[in-house]
Amino acid sequence: MSRFRTSRRLALAVPAALGAFALTTLPAVATSTPAQLATSRTNGVAYLKSLQAADGSYAGSGLSNEWAFSAFAAAGTAVVDVAPGGDTTKNARTVYRNLLSTAAWPSATPVVTDYERGTLNAYAAGIDPARVSASRNLVADIYAHWQTAEPGYFGPSANFNGTVFAALSLGGAKTQAGTTRVPQSLTDALVTRLRANQHNDGGWTYQKVEGNPTALNTASDIDMTGAAMAALCVSGVPNTDTDVVQAKNFLKGKLVASSGAFNSLYGVNTSSNGWGVAGLNACGINPQSADFTTVSGKTPVDFLIAHQYNPAGGFKYKPADTAPSAYSSIDALRAVAGGGFTTAPPVPVTPGAPQWVAQSAFTAGTATKLALTVDDGAGGLKVCSVAFTPTGTTTTLGDVLAAATTAATPAGCVTGVTPSSGTGAVTTLNGKANSGSNTWKVSVDGSSFAGALREKTINVGDTIALRWGA
Repeated sequence: MSRFRTSRRLALAVPAALGAFALTTLPAVATSTPAQLATSRTNGVAYLKSLQAADGSYAGSGLSNEWAFSAFAAAGTAVVDVAPGGDTTKNARTVYRNLLSTAAWPSATPVVTDYERGTLNAYAAGIDPARVSASRNLVADIYAHWQTAEPGYFGPSANFNGTVFAALSLGGAKTQAGTTRVPQSLTDALVTRLRANQHNDGGWTYQKVEGNPTALNTASDIDMTGAAMAALCVSGVPNTDTDVVQAKNFLKGKLVASSGAFNSLYGVNTSSNGWGVAGLNACGINPQSADFTTVSGKTPVDFLIAHQYNPAGGFKYKPADTAPSAYSSIDALRAVAGGGFTTAPPVPVTPGAPQWVAQSAFTAGTATKLALTVDDGAGGLKVCSVAFTPTGTTTTLGDVLAAATTAATPAGCVTGVTPSSGTGAVTTLNGKANSGSNTWKVSVDGSSFAGALREKTINVGDTIALRWGA
């Protein structure tokens, strides 16, 4: 079971400072009004701010409260504006960026979901995930977990949520200009695996079921259905697509008439509801539409707000709980605020604070990584993270390809390139030569493909895509 699945059920006690509010009577609501939604967002943001440590941190060992950043962004609060006691030197964005930049992060035995979590929350915080620091490129870290033997999967395929969150992070964490940074061929490979793992009931779980008729016929869960349908939609799949519609109908079929909750495999709870609503939000499906209003006039959003303590702002995990849960509060606020699994950072109100922070250039002598894909135009896609040590503030495509022949993870991304030195067009890559109008072309950060020249300048954090074709 992945870390997303094992940690997200943990609950934290309400902070002592809010204890007086914890037992405030919960509101009785029907379909939530704009005013109720606004109050929920305001109080929810206040509660999440109370979770910040005195040093400004949200992340550390155990439960990862940095998921609060995606909720803050959805609610319109810039993470850089969140600072303990107003001390802007300890703002949450700066502290988180410093953490991500350390060599020890995330752990001695990292898994792909660590980097996906980091990417989604760095993006929401206004940290370019490919340019966290001179040494940290979270997009390249994700690329390193591509499964060469099972293209389209990231991390061990049995733990399918690694692939779901690869799609969410690579498709959702766009460039600062708002464009998708990864090539369509990679997106298509991810979408193929997402579709292949959809259960017969229209939903998903965290486990791989592709090619297994028995597993495909097992029950899906609310949480991963929300995440997987969001992954399809951030990958460009429209909400009218058959698989998205099936996921929508699965969620609709799980509504509890009396409360608007989704009937989860884990019992009725706020976190599962939050993930289900986040999936609907990401696909542009209104969770308070007629489709998601029960015969009792309740919606999934009603259920979330009914389990929020006001004015304290925290949300309980299960109806019988007597205190709010930090993680459930994050899940619920993100959903109530209309968010998916990440959101572009709002413009800060702190004077002088930029919307984005990013490493601006390589640091000579500091080891780093770049994300690289090589598409042979015939269905063969290679994906890897390239490790190298730059000698200046920029590098060249030729130098990246040379490094990829010996220092790529997974190995084999580049086996040979012609010419092997100097300048000029790449004429042969991995044994495939230019032929007429079919030549090797390059794109950086989702730009239009153009002729691949060895001397092309590559900057820190560039996501590089090579493609053979016209």
